[in-house]
Amino acid sequence: MAEPHTAPPFQRAKSGQLREALDRLEGLFVDGLRHGFFHYSIAGESATAVKRQLVIRAGKSHKFTILEDEVSR
Repeated sequence: MAEPHTAPPFQRAKSGQLREALDRLEGLFVDGLRHGFFHYSIAGESATAVKRQLVIRAGKSHKFTILEDEVSR
């Protein structure tokens, strides 16, 4: 029997810092494609046992603090 399909966490994120980070990434990506040239970097690290820091560098830096429970397993 096939297991039920579940959407990945990034598609289930409706609000919070995870949603904001994903929306920012999408916007930067589309803007870069429109412009024709772009270079971005993304870095992540554990800030505490329940917080993750995500930094997107794309001309200027965008920093997000994502709680562990926003990223369900």
